[in-house]
Amino acid sequence: MKNVYPLILLLILSLLGACKKAEYTSELFKSKEIYIAFKASTGNNYKYVVATSSWTGYSSATTLTIKDGKVVGRAYISKMVVNNVVKVDKEWIEDAATLGLHTEGAALRNLDDVYEIARKEWLKKRDDADVYFEAKNDGMISSAGYVNKGCQDDCFNGISISAIAKL
Repeated sequence: MKNVYPLILLLILSLLGACKKAEYTSELFKSKEIYIAFKASTGNNYKYVVATSSWTGYSSATTLTIKDGKVVGRAYISKMVVNNVVKVDKEWIEDAATLGLHTEGAALRNLDDVYEIARKEWLKKRDDADVYFEAKNDGMISSAGYVNKGCQDDCFNGISISAIAKL
């Protein structure tokens, strides 16, 4: 019977260690299940919008178009506030032939890639950062990332998705 206790202790410690690997694991899993159903219902044809914003008044939106699971288009617009007026700073559209031409905007990823990066990188438990996850796009991912503790401005490392829609 004495040999069972070290085994139980080892099991408990490994379970606690597993909890430290990633935060929001169950929420991410539920959200991905909803995404998988959405992807099947759309034939893997959808678009989503990655949004950024700054306390300075700068903002951007990148719309990625996915067909048959592959990125086939990307549109970008950035805005800034000048003298209390919002003005378009840059705007462009890439099609299948020009994908990746511009350096601004969200990376060329489908949502499968986004969920994988969220799982492996953005939602890892970090001692020096606060981790965040939201699923406000009908249960699908809307925000995943972290903010280093002590950072004051524009510190979010991750992704913010303002919309997901079928084509």
